[in-house]
Amino acid sequence: MFIPRCNRGLAIGLILFSGWLATGPAEARSQVEIARAVKSKVAPVYPDLARRMSLAGVVKVEITVSPNGSVKTAKLIGGHPVLANAALDAVKKWHFETASGETTGVVQFRFDPGQ
Repeated sequence: MFIPRCNRGLAIGLILFSGWLATGPAEARSQVEIARAVKSKVAPVYPDLARRMSLAGVVKVEITVSPNGSVKTAKLIGGHPVLANAALDAVKKWHFETASGETTGVVQFRFDPGQ
């Protein structure tokens, strides 16, 4: 199958850009931008396919936390599709401090194949 040079260049550029985004040494680190304290976190499992591809990058997930502290909804708002499911599966298992109402915020995961 013939692939034009511009498409190959774009694909290589996207892969390199994804690698540039992951600047930390951890396999998958999370950054929470929500006004409630996290009681327990589950780290995402780095997908085998992503490891074989040496895929790195950032996945952003918008979550809604119910008053009892469980994650009510999790919605992907950015990131590589190969890494997205791992982040979504992990954040759905997180638990936050209880509160009087729902809270919405963003959780960001950095994936790095180097670890």
